[in-house]
Amino acid sequence: MEAAPMNGLAWSDLLGLAGHFMLLSLVAIGGAITTASDMQRYLVAEHGWISDAQFTSSIAIAQAAPGPNVLFVAVIGWNVAGVAGMLATLIGIMLPSTLLVMAVSRWAARRRDSLAVRAFATGMAPLTLGLLLATGWVLAEPFVRVPAQRIGALALIGVTIAVMLGTRVSPIWLVALGAATGALGGI
Repeated sequence: MEAAPMNGLAWSDLLGLAGHFMLLSLVAIGGAITTASDMQRYLVAEHGWISDAQFTSSIAIAQAAPGPNVLFVAVIGWNVAGVAGMLATLIGIMLPSTLLVMAVSRWAARRRDSLAVRAFATGMAPLTLGLLLATGWVLAEPFVRVPAQRIGALALIGVTIAVMLGTRVSPIWLVALGAATGALGGI
């Protein structure tokens, strides 16, 4: 017999949620946002605990707020199961990576000039880029799918890529551009 549900989720679901976020924590090279595509798959597509719109809105709200970028994990957890979901997702995403970083940074500091440490650090760049591109697609795909929004979404993506690759403009201006475009009904 299953334990009493917490905001619609059983305790076993909350433990599964925390466990999944613990696994994501260990592959979140470049920050928790790089694993948003798998979070979306797990929470929206696989379990149906929140909608695609709730998922995207959770990220947008948290990214607009001041503070660390990982706040979106708390908002997603809150939308899934209230306080219990927020604690499950935050503990899950923070605990393993924090412990791993503490251990590895001590080890790597003693061996910073070794070929293995330098090769590992160099190899992380393409991995981080790939995870960020996957996250970008998960966030953009709902808009690209809708014919009336497709042109605007693709144009905004193109402008963002061009500006980020060709200038030193702060990304906050691109976030503002996206917000203004959305507020004006462009996407």
